Amino acid sequence: MTNINILIIDDEADMRHLTEMYLENSGFHCQTASSGEEGYQILQDEAIDLVILDIMMPNEDGYEVCKNIRATSDIPIIFLSAKGEEWDKVKGLQLGGDDYIVKPLSPGELVARIHAVLRRSGITKQETDQLKIGKLLVDKKARKVTVDGKKVPLTLKEFEMLLFLIDHVNQALSREQLLEHVWGMEYEGSLRTVDTHIKTLRMKLGIADYIQTVWGVGYKLEVPEQ
Repeated sequence: MTNINILIIDDEADMRHLTEMYLENSGFHCQTASSGEEGYQILQDEAIDLVILDIMMPNEDGYEVCKNIRATSDIPIIFLSAKGEEWDKVKGLQLGGDDYIVKPLSPGELVARIHAVLRRSGITKQETDQLKIGKLLVDKKARKVTVDGKKVPLTLKEFEMLLFLIDHVNQALSREQLLEHVWGMEYEGSLRTVDTHIKTLRMKLGIADYIQTVWGVGYKLEVPEQ
C-alpha cells in the first residue's frame, strides 16, 4: 500500500464511492467530501496529497472550489467531470488544475493520470515500497509478489518486467522498450524473449487479463474494473 492520501470532492454519492473504490483497490488512502465546504475542512484537518474534484456541484462549483484551494495551497488537483467541451478543460487548467478527466472514467486511466500528476509534483517519493493493483501486491524492497495473498515466485527478469509495467500502468509499452529496460541496450537477443517472459509472467500470476497485448505495439498492464 502507499501512504498517498487523496481527497475526492463530488456531490454525487455513487460517483464518490465508485472513485474511492477504484483508488483504494490501487493502494491509495481516500477521504471524501460532498461539497467544497466539507472539502476545505478536510484539507485543514488532514494531510492530503492530491484532490479529485468534480465541477457540477450546487452552491460552489468545482471551478470556484479550485480557486479557493489555490488561494492557499499548491496541492495537485485533478478535475473529474462530465463536462467534456474544450473550453471546460481549458478553464479548469487555467484556474490551477493539474489535469482534467472526462466521465465516464476508466479506472486504469484515472490511476495512471494520478501517478503522472504525483510524479510531476514530486509526491511519489512519499510512497512505501509496496504497490497494490487489484489482486496484485508487489513489495519492491523484499522483491516479493503476492496474488490474493499467495506468494508468486518470479525470476529477477520477470520481477523487473512486472515493475516496469506497473510504473507505466495503462500505457502501451513496445517490446523494444521492455527489452531495453529489463535486459539493457547491449542485449543482442530477440524480441521473442519479451513474449516468452510475458507468457510465463501471466501463467505464474494467474491473472492473465492484467497484462494486455496491444497488437502491433507490445503490452500494457491494465487495472481491472472491480
